[in-house]
Amino acid sequence: MRFLLFLLKSITILFCLGFAEMILAQTKTNIVWIVCEDISPFIGAYGDPIVRTPNIDKLASEGIRFTHVYTTAGVCAPSRSSIITGMNQINIGTMHMRTHNRPDLMPEGVPSHSAVLPVGVKAFPEFLRKVGYYTTNNAKEDYQFEEPVTVWDESSVAASYTNREGNQPFFSVFNLAISHESQIISPPDSLYYDVEKMNLPLYYENTKMMRHDMAAMYTRIEQMDDDVGEVIAKLKADGVYENSYVFFFSDHGGNLPWMKREILERGIRIPFIVKLPNGKSAGTTNNDLISSIDFAPTVLSIAGIKPPEYLEGKAFLGEYSTPEKNKYVFAARDRMANKYDRVRSVSDGTFRYVYNFHPEVSKYQDLAYRKQMGSMQEILDLRDSGKINNPYLEDWFNTPKEVEELYYTTKDPDEINNLAKNKYYQSKKDELKKALFDWLSRMDDKAQVCESDMVMNDWWKGKNKPPTTKSPKLKKLKEGIQITNQEPGASIGYRIFDGQVKDTVITKKMKSWDFAYVMGNGNNTEVKVSKPWKVYLGGTIPLKKGQILQINTQRIGYNPSEDLIKF
Repeated sequence: MRFLLFLLKSITILFCLGFAEMILAQTKTNIVWIVCEDISPFIGAYGDPIVRTPNIDKLASEGIRFTHVYTTAGVCAPSRSSIITGMNQINIGTMHMRTHNRPDLMPEGVPSHSAVLPVGVKAFPEFLRKVGYYTTNNAKEDYQFEEPVTVWDESSVAASYTNREGNQPFFSVFNLAISHESQIISPPDSLYYDVEKMNLPLYYENTKMMRHDMAAMYTRIEQMDDDVGEVIAKLKADGVYENSYVFFFSDHGGNLPWMKREILERGIRIPFIVKLPNGKSAGTTNNDLISSIDFAPTVLSIAGIKPPEYLEGKAFLGEYSTPEKNKYVFAARDRMANKYDRVRSVSDGTFRYVYNFHPEVSKYQDLAYRKQMGSMQEILDLRDSGKINNPYLEDWFNTPKEVEELYYTTKDPDEINNLAKNKYYQSKKDELKKALFDWLSRMDDKAQVCESDMVMNDWWKGKNKPPTTKSPKLKKLKEGIQITNQEPGASIGYRIFDGQVKDTVITKKMKSWDFAYVMGNGNNTEVKVSKPWKVYLGGTIPLKKGQILQINTQRIGYNPSEDLIKF
Protein backbone atom coordinates (compact mmCIF):
# COMPACT_ATOMS: atom_id res chain seq x y z
CA MET A 1 0.00 0.00 0.00
CA ARG A 2 2.81 2.38 0.89
CA PHE A 3 4.48 1.59 -2.42
CA LEU A 4 1.28 2.36 -4.34
CA LEU A 5 0.89 5.67 -2.52
CA PHE A 6 4.52 6.52 -3.25
CA LEU A 7 4.03 5.61 -6.92
CA LEU A 8 0.90 7.75 -7.24
CA LYS A 9 2.65 10.68 -5.54
CA SER A 10 5.64 10.32 -7.86
CA ILE A 11 3.43 10.24 -10.94
CA THR A 12 1.64 13.37 -9.72
CA ILE A 13 4.94 15.20 -9.23
CA LEU A 14 6.18 14.23 -12.68
CA PHE A 15 2.91 15.32 -14.25
CA CYS A 16 2.98 18.70 -12.53
CA LEU A 17 6.55 19.31 -13.62
CA GLY A 18 5.68 18.86 -17.25
CA PHE A 19 6.25 15.14 -17.89
CA ALA A 20 2.85 14.92 -19.53
CA GLU A 21 3.62 17.97 -21.62
CA MET A 22 6.90 16.38 -22.75
CA ILE A 23 5.05 13.25 -23.88
CA LEU A 24 2.51 15.36 -25.78
CA ALA A 25 5.31 17.45 -27.26
CA GLN A 26 6.62 14.50 -29.27
CA THR A 27 3.70 14.97 -31.67
CA LYS A 28 4.28 18.70 -32.09
CA THR A 29 5.75 20.40 -35.14
CA ASN A 30 9.15 22.04 -35.34
CA ILE A 31 9.16 25.77 -36.16
CA VAL A 32 12.11 27.66 -37.63
CA TRP A 33 12.45 31.41 -38.12
CA ILE A 34 15.07 32.75 -40.52
CA VAL A 35 15.11 36.48 -39.75
CA CYS A 36 17.15 38.91 -41.81
CA GLU A 37 17.57 42.59 -41.05
CA ASP A 38 16.57 45.86 -42.68
CA ILE A 39 15.14 44.86 -46.05
CA SER A 40 11.97 45.61 -47.96
CA PRO A 41 10.78 43.01 -50.51
CA PHE A 42 13.88 43.41 -52.71
CA ILE A 43 13.60 39.69 -53.46
CA GLY A 44 13.30 37.86 -56.77
CA ALA A 45 10.16 36.05 -55.63
CA TYR A 46 8.56 39.47 -55.06
CA GLY A 47 9.29 40.59 -58.61
CA ASP A 48 12.51 42.54 -58.11
CA PRO A 49 14.13 42.49 -61.57
CA ILE A 50 17.72 42.99 -60.39
CA VAL A 51 18.49 41.07 -57.22
CA ARG A 52 19.62 37.43 -57.25
CA THR A 53 18.03 35.48 -54.38
CA PRO A 54 17.79 31.85 -55.55
CA ASN A 55 17.53 30.31 -52.07
CA ILE A 56 14.73 32.58 -50.89
CA ASP A 57 12.97 32.21 -54.25
CA LYS A 58 13.09 28.42 -53.92
CA LEU A 59 11.72 28.64 -50.39
CA ALA A 60 8.84 30.72 -51.77
CA SER A 61 8.17 28.04 -54.42
CA GLU A 62 7.95 25.47 -51.62
CA GLY A 63 5.75 27.56 -49.35
CA ILE A 64 3.36 30.49 -49.11
CA ARG A 65 4.48 33.93 -50.29
CA PHE A 66 2.67 36.60 -48.27
CA THR A 67 2.42 39.93 -50.09
CA HIS A 68 1.04 42.39 -47.52
CA VAL A 69 2.99 41.89 -44.30
CA TYR A 70 4.01 44.90 -42.19
CA THR A 71 6.03 45.45 -39.06
CA THR A 72 4.83 47.83 -36.36
CA ALA A 73 7.95 50.01 -36.58
CA GLY A 74 10.63 50.83 -39.14
CA VAL A 75 13.54 50.16 -36.80
CA CYS A 76 14.75 47.05 -35.03
CA ALA A 77 14.23 47.25 -31.24
CA PRO A 78 10.64 48.59 -31.15
CA SER A 79 9.75 46.20 -33.98
CA ARG A 80 11.38 43.21 -32.29
CA SER A 81 9.65 44.04 -29.00
CA SER A 82 6.27 43.73 -30.70
CA ILE A 83 7.28 40.51 -32.47
CA ILE A 84 8.44 38.75 -29.30
CA THR A 85 5.42 39.86 -27.22
CA GLY A 86 2.59 39.96 -29.77
CA MET A 87 1.82 43.47 -28.48
CA ASN A 88 2.21 46.83 -30.18
CA GLN A 89 5.13 48.78 -28.78
CA ILE A 90 3.10 51.90 -27.97
CA ASN A 91 0.87 49.80 -25.71
CA ILE A 92 3.72 48.30 -23.68
CA GLY A 93 6.11 51.26 -23.60
CA THR A 94 8.82 49.90 -25.92
CA MET A 95 8.35 52.47 -28.71
CA HIS A 96 11.50 54.57 -28.24
CA MET A 97 14.69 53.54 -30.08
CA ARG A 98 16.53 52.64 -27.93
CA THR A 99 16.13 52.14 -24.18
CA HIS A 100 18.33 49.34 -22.95
CA ASN A 101 22.07 49.08 -22.25
CA ARG A 102 22.94 52.18 -24.30
CA PRO A 103 23.10 55.17 -21.93
CA ASP A 104 25.08 57.06 -24.58
CA LEU A 105 21.99 57.13 -26.81
CA MET A 106 19.53 58.25 -24.14
CA PRO A 107 18.15 61.81 -23.93
CA GLU A 108 19.18 63.82 -20.90
CA GLY A 109 17.15 62.86 -17.85
CA VAL A 110 16.01 59.48 -19.21
CA PRO A 111 17.81 56.51 -17.63
CA SER A 112 18.76 53.44 -19.58
CA HIS A 113 16.02 50.97 -18.75
CA SER A 114 14.44 47.64 -19.41
CA ALA A 115 10.78 48.24 -20.22
CA VAL A 116 8.34 47.12 -17.52
CA LEU A 117 5.71 45.18 -19.42
CA PRO A 118 2.08 45.00 -18.29
CA VAL A 119 1.40 42.28 -15.73
CA GLY A 120 1.22 38.89 -17.41
CA VAL A 121 2.74 39.89 -20.76
CA LYS A 122 5.42 37.36 -21.69
CA ALA A 123 7.96 36.77 -24.41
CA PHE A 124 6.01 34.11 -26.28
CA PRO A 125 8.73 31.37 -26.46
CA GLU A 126 8.13 30.83 -22.75
CA PHE A 127 4.70 29.40 -23.60
CA LEU A 128 6.38 26.99 -26.02
CA ARG A 129 8.82 25.80 -23.36
CA LYS A 130 5.92 25.09 -21.03
CA VAL A 131 4.57 22.46 -23.44
CA GLY A 132 7.93 20.85 -24.09
CA TYR A 133 9.52 22.84 -26.92
CA TYR A 134 13.25 23.43 -27.00
CA THR A 135 13.72 27.11 -27.85
CA THR A 136 16.89 28.59 -29.33
CA ASN A 137 17.88 32.03 -30.57
CA ASN A 138 20.95 32.61 -32.73
CA ALA A 139 21.70 35.28 -31.72
CA LYS A 140 20.14 38.80 -31.74
CA GLU A 141 17.51 39.73 -29.14
CA ASP A 142 17.11 43.53 -28.88
CA TYR A 143 13.63 43.55 -27.34
CA GLN A 144 13.91 46.77 -25.29
CA PHE A 145 13.87 44.65 -22.14
CA GLU A 146 15.95 42.02 -20.40
CA GLU A 147 14.09 38.77 -20.92
CA PRO A 148 13.73 36.24 -18.06
CA VAL A 149 15.73 33.02 -17.96
CA THR A 150 12.54 31.16 -18.87
CA VAL A 151 12.35 32.40 -22.48
CA TRP A 152 15.15 30.50 -24.23
CA ASP A 153 16.88 27.20 -23.66
CA GLU A 154 19.75 28.82 -25.55
CA SER A 155 20.39 32.31 -26.90
CA SER A 156 23.91 32.77 -28.28
CA VAL A 157 25.90 32.57 -31.49
CA ALA A 158 26.26 28.84 -30.81
CA ALA A 159 22.59 28.19 -30.04
CA SER A 160 21.25 25.15 -31.88
CA TYR A 161 18.22 22.90 -31.88
CA THR A 162 20.70 20.00 -32.12
CA ASN A 163 21.33 20.33 -28.36
CA ARG A 164 17.77 19.26 -27.56
CA GLU A 165 16.93 15.88 -26.09
CA GLY A 166 16.01 13.19 -28.59
CA ASN A 167 13.11 14.18 -30.82
CA GLN A 168 12.02 17.07 -28.63
CA PRO A 169 10.18 19.62 -30.80
CA PHE A 170 11.96 22.92 -31.25
CA PHE A 171 11.43 26.57 -32.05
CA SER A 172 14.66 28.00 -33.45
CA VAL A 173 15.43 31.53 -34.57
CA PHE A 174 18.35 32.26 -36.90
CA ASN A 175 19.18 35.98 -37.19
CA LEU A 176 21.11 37.05 -40.28
CA ALA A 177 22.86 40.40 -39.83
CA ILE A 178 24.59 40.78 -43.19
CA SER A 179 21.84 43.02 -44.62
CA HIS A 180 21.80 45.39 -41.63
CA GLU A 181 22.31 49.14 -42.10
CA SER A 182 25.80 48.82 -40.63
CA GLN A 183 26.78 46.70 -43.62
CA ILE A 184 26.05 49.63 -45.93
CA ILE A 185 27.91 52.03 -43.66
CA SER A 186 30.80 49.58 -44.12
CA PRO A 187 30.08 48.45 -47.69
CA PRO A 188 31.54 45.32 -49.28
CA ASP A 189 34.96 45.67 -50.92
CA SER A 190 33.50 44.61 -54.25
CA LEU A 191 29.94 45.02 -55.46
CA TYR A 192 27.99 42.26 -57.20
CA TYR A 193 25.88 44.80 -59.12
CA ASP A 194 26.71 47.51 -61.64
CA VAL A 195 26.41 50.94 -60.01
CA GLU A 196 25.41 52.53 -63.33
CA LYS A 197 22.45 50.15 -63.74
CA MET A 198 20.79 50.88 -60.42
CA ASN A 199 17.23 52.23 -60.59
CA LEU A 200 16.58 54.54 -57.65
CA PRO A 201 13.31 55.28 -55.89
CA LEU A 202 11.76 58.61 -56.88
CA TYR A 203 12.60 60.22 -53.53
CA TYR A 204 16.38 60.15 -54.19
CA GLU A 205 18.70 62.31 -56.25
CA ASN A 206 20.14 60.16 -59.04
CA THR A 207 23.81 60.37 -58.01
CA LYS A 208 26.66 57.90 -58.26
CA MET A 209 26.99 57.63 -54.47
CA MET A 210 23.30 56.90 -54.08
CA ARG A 211 23.51 54.27 -56.81
CA HIS A 212 26.61 52.86 -55.10
CA ASP A 213 24.78 52.36 -51.82
CA MET A 214 21.83 50.82 -53.66
CA ALA A 215 24.25 48.37 -55.30
CA ALA A 216 25.77 47.70 -51.87
CA MET A 217 22.29 46.96 -50.53
CA TYR A 218 21.65 44.45 -53.32
CA THR A 219 25.06 42.88 -52.73
CA ARG A 220 24.31 42.42 -49.04
CA ILE A 221 20.90 40.93 -49.87
CA GLU A 222 22.53 38.39 -52.19
CA GLN A 223 25.04 37.54 -49.47
CA MET A 224 22.15 37.18 -47.03
CA ASP A 225 20.47 34.81 -49.49
CA ASP A 226 23.60 32.64 -49.35
CA ASP A 227 23.22 32.54 -45.56
CA VAL A 228 19.58 31.49 -45.95
CA GLY A 229 20.77 28.66 -48.18
CA GLU A 230 23.22 27.52 -45.52
CA VAL A 231 20.51 27.40 -42.83
CA ILE A 232 18.19 25.43 -45.10
CA ALA A 233 20.98 23.03 -46.06
CA LYS A 234 21.65 22.43 -42.34
CA LEU A 235 17.97 21.74 -41.70
CA LYS A 236 17.91 19.26 -44.57
CA ALA A 237 21.13 17.55 -43.48
CA ASP A 238 19.65 17.10 -40.00
CA GLY A 239 16.46 15.63 -41.45
CA VAL A 240 14.14 18.28 -40.01
CA TYR A 241 13.38 20.47 -43.03
CA GLU A 242 10.47 18.56 -44.55
CA ASN A 243 8.42 18.22 -41.37
CA SER A 244 9.04 21.77 -40.07
CA TYR A 245 7.42 25.14 -40.52
CA VAL A 246 10.12 27.43 -41.93
CA PHE A 247 9.50 31.20 -41.80
CA PHE A 248 11.59 33.75 -43.64
CA PHE A 249 11.13 37.47 -42.99
CA SER A 250 12.87 40.77 -42.20
CA ASP A 251 12.64 42.53 -38.85
CA HIS A 252 11.50 45.69 -40.72
CA GLY A 253 12.00 47.47 -44.04
CA GLY A 254 14.94 48.88 -46.01
CA ASN A 255 18.33 50.00 -44.73
CA LEU A 256 19.07 53.14 -46.81
CA PRO A 257 18.40 56.80 -45.87
CA TRP A 258 14.70 57.64 -45.71
CA MET A 259 13.85 53.94 -45.76
CA LYS A 260 14.84 52.66 -42.34
CA ARG A 261 12.96 54.18 -39.36
CA GLU A 262 10.07 55.34 -41.56
CA ILE A 263 6.55 53.97 -41.13
CA LEU A 264 5.87 54.11 -44.85
CA GLU A 265 5.87 51.16 -47.25
CA ARG A 266 9.65 51.37 -47.60
CA GLY A 267 10.20 51.18 -43.85
CA ILE A 268 7.71 48.57 -42.67
CA ARG A 269 6.59 46.35 -45.58
CA ILE A 270 8.63 43.16 -45.50
CA PRO A 271 9.11 39.91 -47.41
CA PHE A 272 7.40 37.08 -45.57
CA ILE A 273 7.43 33.43 -46.63
CA VAL A 274 6.26 30.34 -44.75
CA LYS A 275 7.07 26.79 -45.85
CA LEU A 276 4.62 24.34 -44.32
CA PRO A 277 5.48 20.72 -43.46
CA ASN A 278 5.52 18.12 -46.22
CA GLY A 279 4.99 20.51 -49.12
CA LYS A 280 1.52 21.68 -48.12
CA SER A 281 0.37 24.86 -49.96
CA ALA A 282 3.64 24.96 -51.92
CA GLY A 283 3.90 27.78 -54.45
CA THR A 284 0.82 29.66 -53.27
CA THR A 285 0.33 33.37 -52.59
CA ASN A 286 -1.54 35.02 -49.72
CA ASN A 287 -2.66 38.66 -50.07
CA ASP A 288 -4.13 39.12 -46.57
CA LEU A 289 -3.09 42.11 -44.49
CA ILE A 290 -0.80 40.81 -41.74
CA SER A 291 0.99 42.65 -38.94
CA SER A 292 4.08 41.47 -37.09
CA ILE A 293 1.98 41.31 -33.90
CA ASP A 294 0.28 38.35 -35.63
CA PHE A 295 3.49 36.29 -35.60
CA ALA A 296 3.39 35.32 -31.90
CA PRO A 297 -0.20 34.00 -31.84
CA THR A 298 0.46 32.19 -35.12
CA VAL A 299 3.48 30.30 -33.74
CA LEU A 300 1.53 29.39 -30.61
CA SER A 301 -1.37 28.23 -32.79
CA ILE A 302 0.95 26.05 -34.86
CA ALA A 303 2.23 24.52 -31.60
CA GLY A 304 -1.34 23.74 -30.54
CA ILE A 305 -1.36 26.41 -27.81
CA LYS A 306 -4.40 28.63 -27.53
CA PRO A 307 -3.02 32.19 -27.74
CA PRO A 308 -3.51 34.20 -24.52
CA GLU A 309 -6.40 36.65 -24.72
CA TYR A 310 -4.16 39.65 -24.07
CA LEU A 311 -2.34 39.21 -27.40
CA GLU A 312 -3.30 41.90 -29.90
CA GLY A 313 -2.60 39.91 -33.04
CA LYS A 314 -4.47 37.15 -34.86
CA ALA A 315 -3.22 33.66 -35.68
CA PHE A 316 -3.25 33.07 -39.44
CA LEU A 317 -1.98 29.46 -39.39
CA GLY A 318 -2.42 26.46 -37.12
CA GLU A 319 -5.09 25.05 -34.86
CA TYR A 320 -6.27 28.42 -33.55
CA SER A 321 -6.11 30.41 -36.78
CA THR A 322 -9.02 32.77 -37.17
CA PRO A 323 -11.12 33.43 -40.29
CA GLU A 324 -11.28 37.09 -39.26
CA LYS A 325 -8.82 39.10 -41.33
CA ASN A 326 -7.14 42.39 -40.53
CA LYS A 327 -8.91 45.32 -42.13
CA TYR A 328 -6.05 47.64 -41.20
CA VAL A 329 -2.45 47.42 -40.00
CA PHE A 330 -0.87 50.10 -37.82
CA ALA A 331 2.63 51.42 -37.18
CA ALA A 332 4.36 53.95 -34.93
CA ARG A 333 7.55 55.99 -34.95
CA ASP A 334 8.88 57.68 -31.82
CA ARG A 335 12.23 58.75 -30.39
CA MET A 336 15.31 57.71 -32.36
CA ALA A 337 18.44 57.96 -30.21
CA ASN A 338 18.00 61.39 -28.55
CA LYS A 339 15.67 62.85 -31.24
CA TYR A 340 11.98 62.86 -30.40
CA ASP A 341 9.08 62.65 -32.83
CA ARG A 342 5.67 61.00 -32.72
CA VAL A 343 4.20 59.67 -35.96
CA ARG A 344 1.42 57.12 -36.46
CA SER A 345 0.20 55.42 -39.62
CA VAL A 346 -2.48 53.02 -40.81
CA SER A 347 -2.78 51.05 -44.03
CA ASP A 348 -5.67 49.15 -45.59
CA GLY A 349 -3.36 47.59 -48.16
CA THR A 350 -4.28 50.14 -50.82
CA PHE A 351 -3.99 53.50 -49.07
CA ARG A 352 -1.83 54.72 -46.19
CA TYR A 353 -2.74 57.55 -43.81
CA VAL A 354 -0.04 59.21 -41.68
CA TYR A 355 -0.57 61.60 -38.76
CA ASN A 356 2.33 63.75 -37.57
CA PHE A 357 1.90 64.92 -33.98
CA HIS A 358 4.93 67.22 -34.19
CA PRO A 359 4.79 69.18 -37.45
CA GLU A 360 7.35 71.63 -36.01
CA VAL A 361 10.16 69.09 -36.54
CA SER A 362 11.23 67.82 -39.94
CA LYS A 363 10.74 64.25 -41.10
CA TYR A 364 14.53 63.98 -41.15
CA GLN A 365 16.21 63.28 -37.81
CA ASP A 366 19.89 64.16 -37.43
CA LEU A 367 21.22 60.80 -36.26
CA ALA A 368 24.97 60.38 -35.87
CA TYR A 369 24.86 56.66 -36.68
CA ARG A 370 23.15 57.07 -40.06
CA LYS A 371 25.43 59.97 -41.02
CA GLN A 372 28.28 57.48 -41.37
CA MET A 373 26.68 56.18 -44.59
CA GLY A 374 28.16 57.59 -47.79
CA SER A 375 24.82 58.36 -49.41
CA MET A 376 23.58 60.09 -46.25
CA GLN A 377 26.66 62.29 -46.17
CA GLU A 378 26.09 63.18 -49.81
CA ILE A 379 22.43 64.06 -49.22
CA LEU A 380 23.41 66.39 -46.38
CA ASP A 381 26.11 68.01 -48.51
CA LEU A 382 23.54 68.66 -51.25
CA ARG A 383 21.13 70.11 -48.71
CA ASP A 384 23.73 72.37 -47.11
CA SER A 385 24.89 73.69 -50.49
CA GLY A 386 21.34 74.26 -51.74
CA LYS A 387 21.76 71.74 -54.55
CA ILE A 388 18.86 69.38 -53.90
CA ASN A 389 16.88 69.37 -57.14
CA ASN A 390 14.41 66.68 -56.15
CA PRO A 391 11.27 68.13 -54.47
CA TYR A 392 10.46 64.77 -52.90
CA LEU A 393 13.89 64.52 -51.25
CA GLU A 394 13.64 68.16 -50.21
CA ASP A 395 10.38 67.32 -48.42
CA TRP A 396 12.38 65.19 -45.98
CA PHE A 397 13.94 68.35 -44.54
CA ASN A 398 10.98 70.76 -44.70
CA THR A 399 9.58 72.38 -41.57
CA PRO A 400 6.87 72.56 -40.68
CA LYS A 401 5.88 69.22 -42.15
CA GLU A 402 2.30 68.41 -43.07
CA VAL A 403 0.19 67.13 -40.17
CA GLU A 404 -1.64 64.65 -42.41
CA GLU A 405 -0.42 62.49 -45.25
CA LEU A 406 -2.41 60.17 -47.52
CA TYR A 407 -0.86 57.92 -50.15
CA TYR A 408 -2.38 55.66 -52.79
CA THR A 409 0.24 53.00 -52.15
CA THR A 410 -0.73 50.50 -54.84
CA LYS A 411 -0.31 53.22 -57.49
CA ASP A 412 2.36 55.28 -55.68
CA PRO A 413 4.62 52.74 -53.90
CA ASP A 414 7.30 55.38 -53.28
CA GLU A 415 4.67 57.46 -51.43
CA ILE A 416 5.67 60.78 -52.93
CA ASN A 417 2.22 62.20 -53.79
CA ASN A 418 0.43 63.37 -50.66
CA LEU A 419 -3.32 63.27 -51.32
CA ALA A 420 -4.41 64.46 -47.87
CA LYS A 421 -5.74 67.77 -49.24
CA ASN A 422 -7.29 66.25 -52.35
CA LYS A 423 -11.07 66.46 -51.94
CA TYR A 424 -11.55 63.43 -54.21
CA TYR A 425 -9.99 61.23 -51.51
CA GLN A 426 -11.62 62.94 -48.52
CA SER A 427 -13.83 59.97 -47.59
CA LYS A 428 -10.86 57.58 -47.63
CA LYS A 429 -8.81 59.96 -45.51
CA ASP A 430 -11.68 60.28 -43.01
CA GLU A 431 -12.08 56.51 -42.85
CA LEU A 432 -8.40 55.85 -42.19
CA LYS A 433 -8.07 58.75 -39.74
CA LYS A 434 -10.97 57.41 -37.71
CA ALA A 435 -9.48 53.90 -37.76
CA LEU A 436 -6.12 55.28 -36.61
CA PHE A 437 -7.44 57.33 -33.71
CA ASP A 438 -9.81 54.57 -32.61
CA TRP A 439 -6.77 52.30 -32.48
CA LEU A 440 -4.74 54.87 -30.53
CA SER A 441 -7.54 55.08 -28.00
CA ARG A 442 -7.52 51.30 -27.57
CA MET A 443 -3.74 51.25 -27.27
CA ASP A 444 -3.55 53.95 -24.57
CA ASP A 445 -0.53 55.25 -26.47
CA LYS A 446 2.32 55.45 -23.95
CA ALA A 447 4.09 58.14 -25.99
CA GLN A 448 1.53 60.62 -24.66
CA VAL A 449 3.50 60.46 -21.39
CA CYS A 450 6.90 62.06 -20.89
CA GLU A 451 9.41 59.20 -21.20
CA SER A 452 11.23 59.98 -17.95
CA ASP A 453 7.89 60.06 -16.09
CA MET A 454 6.86 56.74 -17.64
CA VAL A 455 10.10 55.10 -16.52
CA MET A 456 10.80 56.66 -13.13
CA ASN A 457 7.28 57.31 -11.87
CA ASP A 458 4.97 54.82 -13.57
CA TRP A 459 7.41 51.90 -13.69
CA TRP A 460 9.99 52.55 -10.98
CA LYS A 461 7.54 54.07 -8.48
CA GLY A 462 9.52 57.26 -7.97
CA LYS A 463 12.87 55.53 -7.46
CA ASN A 464 16.02 55.87 -9.55
CA LYS A 465 16.22 52.15 -10.31
CA PRO A 466 13.75 49.38 -11.16
CA PRO A 467 11.99 47.41 -8.41
CA THR A 468 13.21 43.94 -7.54
CA THR A 469 10.83 41.07 -8.16
CA LYS A 470 9.38 39.64 -4.97
CA SER A 471 10.82 36.28 -3.99
CA PRO A 472 8.34 33.41 -4.06
CA LYS A 473 7.20 31.48 -1.00
CA LEU A 474 8.95 28.13 -0.70
CA LYS A 475 7.42 25.12 1.03
CA LYS A 476 9.72 22.26 1.94
CA LEU A 477 8.09 18.85 1.71
CA LYS A 478 9.47 15.38 2.25
CA GLU A 479 9.83 14.81 -1.49
CA GLY A 480 10.86 18.29 -2.64
CA ILE A 481 9.99 21.98 -2.80
CA GLN A 482 6.76 23.75 -3.76
CA ILE A 483 6.90 27.33 -5.03
CA THR A 484 4.21 29.98 -4.73
CA ASN A 485 4.65 33.10 -6.86
CA GLN A 486 4.31 36.37 -4.93
CA GLU A 487 4.82 38.73 -7.89
CA PRO A 488 1.89 38.97 -10.32
CA GLY A 489 3.03 38.29 -13.87
CA ALA A 490 6.48 37.03 -12.91
CA SER A 491 8.17 34.05 -14.56
CA ILE A 492 9.94 31.44 -12.46
CA GLY A 493 12.94 29.44 -13.59
CA TYR A 494 14.89 26.93 -11.56
CA ARG A 495 17.81 24.56 -11.69
CA ILE A 496 19.22 21.90 -9.42
CA PHE A 497 22.83 21.36 -8.34
CA ASP A 498 24.03 18.08 -6.88
CA GLY A 499 26.49 19.81 -4.56
CA GLN A 500 29.57 17.88 -5.61
CA VAL A 501 31.80 20.60 -4.11
CA LYS A 502 32.13 20.60 -0.33
CA ASP A 503 30.53 23.63 1.35
CA THR A 504 29.13 24.67 -2.04
CA VAL A 505 28.54 28.36 -2.61
CA ILE A 506 27.16 29.57 -5.94
CA THR A 507 29.16 32.64 -6.82
CA LYS A 508 28.19 33.80 -10.30
CA LYS A 509 24.79 34.19 -11.94
CA MET A 510 24.45 33.19 -15.57
CA LYS A 511 21.57 32.55 -17.95
CA SER A 512 20.66 29.13 -19.26
CA TRP A 513 22.33 29.62 -22.63
CA ASP A 514 25.75 30.13 -21.04
CA PHE A 515 25.71 26.42 -20.27
CA ALA A 516 28.15 27.05 -17.48
CA TYR A 517 27.93 27.96 -13.85
CA VAL A 518 30.70 28.92 -11.45
CA MET A 519 30.64 27.21 -8.09
CA GLY A 520 33.21 27.60 -5.35
CA ASN A 521 34.17 26.29 -1.97
CA GLY A 522 35.68 28.23 0.86
CA ASN A 523 39.09 28.19 -0.84
CA ASN A 524 37.81 30.07 -3.92
CA THR A 525 38.02 26.93 -6.06
CA GLU A 526 35.84 27.27 -9.13
CA VAL A 527 34.07 24.42 -10.88
CA LYS A 528 32.09 24.86 -14.11
CA VAL A 529 29.02 22.72 -14.60
CA SER A 530 26.30 22.61 -17.24
CA LYS A 531 23.02 23.72 -15.73
CA PRO A 532 20.35 25.22 -18.01
CA TRP A 533 17.27 26.72 -16.40
CA LYS A 534 13.92 24.95 -16.41
CA VAL A 535 10.51 26.64 -16.42
CA TYR A 536 8.55 26.09 -13.23
CA LEU A 537 5.13 24.68 -14.11
CA GLY A 538 3.72 24.32 -10.63
CA GLY A 539 3.59 21.39 -8.25
CA THR A 540 6.54 19.94 -6.36
CA ILE A 541 10.12 19.98 -7.59
CA PRO A 542 11.56 16.59 -6.56
CA LEU A 543 14.89 16.84 -4.73
CA LYS A 544 17.35 14.53 -3.06
CA LYS A 545 19.13 15.21 0.18
CA GLY A 546 22.12 17.49 -0.33
CA GLN A 547 20.92 18.97 -3.62
CA ILE A 548 20.73 22.74 -4.06
CA LEU A 549 17.75 24.39 -5.72
CA GLN A 550 18.33 27.77 -7.34
CA ILE A 551 15.24 29.82 -8.25
CA ASN A 552 15.16 32.89 -10.50
CA THR A 553 11.95 34.93 -10.42
CA GLN A 554 11.41 37.93 -12.68
CA ARG A 555 8.70 40.22 -13.84
CA ILE A 556 9.88 41.70 -17.13
CA GLY A 557 11.39 45.13 -16.44
CA TYR A 558 12.09 44.40 -12.77
CA ASN A 559 15.35 43.10 -11.42
CA PRO A 560 15.16 39.35 -10.83
CA SER A 561 15.19 37.81 -7.38
CA GLU A 562 17.27 34.74 -6.69
CA ASP A 563 16.73 32.17 -3.99
CA LEU A 564 18.91 29.23 -2.97
CA ILE A 565 17.79 26.36 -0.79
CA LYS A 566 19.75 23.29 0.21
CA PHE A 567 17.53 20.25 0.54
